[in-house]
Amino acid sequence: MKAIKTTILLAVLLVLTTTLSNAQNQSFWVHEDQVKPSKQAEYEKVTKDFVEACKKHELKDANWAAARVDNGTYISIVPIENMADFDKNPLAPLMEKMGEENFWAIFKRFDACYNKHGDYVVHLIEDLSYMPNGLMSNTPGKDYRKWHYLYVTPSNAQALHTKIKEIKALYEKKGSKEYFRMYRSGFGSMGDYYLASVSAKDEQSYAKT
Repeated sequence: MKAIKTTILLAVLLVLTTTLSNAQNQSFWVHEDQVKPSKQAEYEKVTKDFVEACKKHELKDANWAAARVDNGTYISIVPIENMADFDKNPLAPLMEKMGEENFWAIFKRFDACYNKHGDYVVHLIEDLSYMPNGLMSNTPGKDYRKWHYLYVTPSNAQALHTKIKEIKALYEKKGSKEYFRMYRSGFGSMGDYYLASVSAKDEQSYAKT
């Protein structure tokens, strides 16, 4: 098993207002853009322009959160119910209102900012997560995240599952003030891993906790 720590700053919720998750084993569709260092400012400008277009044209039924990882990767996170959600196109009304030319012009600006991007699914695992006051991904006032990746071979996945349960039990016994959500890699991911996500106000607050 290999553990990798990744620091991210979770941006404000984009477009609409629904809470990301308050359900057991909620699944998320993750889109990842590996943005060039020289293009990060432009990428953020395009993102803001896109969000403004969504607000201007009153886009409905499209909710996502955005995160920037400390290596310059930008991530969009969308809650989904099942694989059938991949067949839906929540941006279709936006394209219709904006016109195809204007719509695709924005995405051409995005495409100029990276050489690699892709999609995958992760699952929030309720029975491995430690949030005594209720399990949810949206944590108002705590937009900073510390991500701990726990990579594992398929043959050792169940053993790691058991160990994580033991860690959760220890946190419960000690009444730990550090809460975490545990995710499991899903469709589209190369390699098998668990991901522990810890929310905090900022990096200093995380370190103090």
